[in-house]
Amino acid sequence: MISSNDFRPGVTIELDGSVWRVVEFLHVKPGKGSAFVRTKLKNSQTGSVVERTFRAGETVPQATLDKRLMQHTYKDADQFVFMDMETYEEASLSSEQIGERVKYLTEGMEVNVIKWGEQIIEVELPNSVILEVTETDPGVKGDTATGGSK
Repeated sequence: MISSNDFRPGVTIELDGSVWRVVEFLHVKPGKGSAFVRTKLKNSQTGSVVERTFRAGETVPQATLDKRLMQHTYKDADQFVFMDMETYEEASLSSEQIGERVKYLTEGMEVNVIKWGEQIIEVELPNSVILEVTETDPGVKGDTATGGSK
């Protein structure tokens, strides 16, 4: 359990059977009445953001997350398959679950996968990714500030 007074950006809590990440918080002490904490919470499964207010000192269950190192082994239609580097178990995620990060995901890449129970809720890519440019538009004269290539 975690107190609403201890909320910080990045803290994960369990509400309504889902995992929520605190995006923003504001501790408010009005002149009249009791203090409260106004938060913006992001659902880890759906990505939706909601605003919710907690009484100061109210306790909520903190989500127990497990971070595992996994390797992206292959893509099967819309599914991306990851293999746990320790147990060699495979798990698959759809491109919708991975989101925009799918553009930077390459086969053989090692990523951190965050699990809640047995459910994968997030894929963390490395800070830098090396990709090869396969196609680009040619430089057109007058298209740049310093001149184009010949």
